[in-house]
Amino acid sequence: MRRNTDPVSFKALTDPRVPALRIHRDRSSSRANDYRRRGPALAGRMSMRSHFLFAAILLLAICVPAAPQRKENNANNRTERDLAAERLLRERRANAQSLLINLAADARNFNDPIARARTQARVADILWDTDRDRSRALFRAAWDAAEVADTEILRRANEAIKQQSNDDTIIAPAARDLWREVLRLASKHDRGLGEEFLAQLKERKGPDGTETSPREVAQIAARQRLDLARQLLDAGDTERAIQFADPVLAPITWRAIDFLTYLREKNATAADQRYAAMLSNAAADPQTDANTVSDLSSYLFTPHFFVEFTSEGTRMNAQAAPGRVPAVSNELRLAFFRAAASVLLRPLAPPGQEQNSAGHDGHYLVIKRLLPLFEQYAPPEMTAALRTQLDALTSLASKSTRDRDDDEWVRKDIGPEKPADDWEQQLLDRLDHAKTSAERDQLNLQLALVLAGRADLHARDYVDKIDDTDMRNSVRPFIDASMTLRAVSKKDVERLLEIVRTGELTHMQKSWAYSQGAKLLSKTDRERAQTLIESAATEARRIDTSDPDRPRAFFGVTNALFLIDHKSAWQQIDDAIRAANSADSFSGEDGELAFGVRVKGMHFGRNSPVPDFDVGGIFAAFAAEDYERAVELARGLRRDSPRASATIAIARSVLEQKKN
Repeated sequence: MRRNTDPVSFKALTDPRVPALRIHRDRSSSRANDYRRRGPALAGRMSMRSHFLFAAILLLAICVPAAPQRKENNANNRTERDLAAERLLRERRANAQSLLINLAADARNFNDPIARARTQARVADILWDTDRDRSRALFRAAWDAAEVADTEILRRANEAIKQQSNDDTIIAPAARDLWREVLRLASKHDRGLGEEFLAQLKERKGPDGTETSPREVAQIAARQRLDLARQLLDAGDTERAIQFADPVLAPITWRAIDFLTYLREKNATAADQRYAAMLSNAAADPQTDANTVSDLSSYLFTPHFFVEFTSEGTRMNAQAAPGRVPAVSNELRLAFFRAAASVLLRPLAPPGQEQNSAGHDGHYLVIKRLLPLFEQYAPPEMTAALRTQLDALTSLASKSTRDRDDDEWVRKDIGPEKPADDWEQQLLDRLDHAKTSAERDQLNLQLALVLAGRADLHARDYVDKIDDTDMRNSVRPFIDASMTLRAVSKKDVERLLEIVRTGELTHMQKSWAYSQGAKLLSKTDRERAQTLIESAATEARRIDTSDPDRPRAFFGVTNALFLIDHKSAWQQIDDAIRAANSADSFSGEDGELAFGVRVKGMHFGRNSPVPDFDVGGIFAAFAAEDYERAVELARGLRRDSPRASATIAIARSVLEQKKN
């Protein structure tokens, strides 16, 4: 009989509806019987597994949508937070604009014309994008107020000069031209409005009530145009900067040359073309003198640094940190030497009949200054002719000019600068051969200045060697203040504190020094920084209540404290506000550390801007933390100028804030 070898399905073995199969008894019968006996139990276990599997799948199907739902909820929450933040920002911006509009309205009644002009111009600048008609009206009002303000600035500068004549230890702060500030802000937004203001300059009288000469008007207009062109360059709008500057590049001035130096960083071809045109004009103009040649040399050899020699002495003008000597073509460099030689080799006028700014003395010194450049780059025959001209000028120049032994100053920045140690040794050598007490005093003063530039306390040793008592007593505070500035710039806290402890500094200078020391230690030694801030506040309290330096010092303290402890800074600002309300002449801006000395016909001065003395920075920082509280604090400033500065800083910080 044939065996049934058909496979037996699991279903057939377990399904009761399927008739039992006849299983032949053979060797596989035991296996078949085993399947038959175990089938129901095995089916039960498999069925249970199926139930578990089904339940797991069902649970997974229920749970899987939960994760996207949570993400969706989080996204909705973030959206709600973003919307709330945007609503708050819109409300604050609307409030800030209202503050500015009200401030501009109040500014019409400010007693201080300087505060009135500045406030109107700055509010117009901020509101330009949202309300151009109002901004134009404010710019025009600010322009009119600037005329009165500049007269007031001149009066204050003259008062400072009179005070300076009675006190050799201070210098007058630089007078600021508000016309320039208003014109700069207006022209940034509307070139047509800027042109309108420039045209009005021709009709204005000078600050002292005199008519402005056409030459002065042209100089002012050129300066304003070049200033605006510089700002356009800085903003990256090179083409427009060139268009604005081109009308005033024909007269060769150091400002025009300096603009071309900046332009060369953006567009070398355009700058070189205009410089080449200047060289051609200089050679053809009979009014070009040696000082013009000296100024022209700056573009090629001493970027941003100008030297002129007049009957009043040597005038050095550094517009920026020394720039890198540009890599110009040989043709352009040769064009300079040809133009320079054509001017410097002109026939010499008889003594006393020179009709230019340099005179024979200046002519002599310019050739002496530029001769090393001719020797290095110019054709030999041109250099030889220049030496012959220098010999001819020797008999025409004054004896004091011929006897000058300061070639390093005459040729400053021409070639590599000597190290400070070389300067010191050279002065020491000259000191050994000095014949008079006055000569030794001058050399000891120069040595003290060299060492003060390194914050070297041995500078005081040279001051002590000055024989003239008045000179020695006047110089010592200047040297100590100079070393203080240098120690801060070097971030040498220990040297700074030693100078403050042993030096002759004013309370203002000590307060500033302690505040700067605290800022330098704010990240490494907060406890010690806190102690220095307390010392700075103590020095500030020692300043007279009517002195504008008192609020400046307190604002400096608050700015330093803000880096260490925000909460304490909010409390410290109360002292600054009270001090500001007690000092009539405190404006809340233009903060600087100014000091100087006048000895034996020489005047040494330092003016270092100190933004920490102004109200704007700290109020902007406060507004970022608590806008409403910052607004309330600003209202506590009773005087127009500081309150306006604080309000503008707060509003600007909100209106320029980016959406998160």
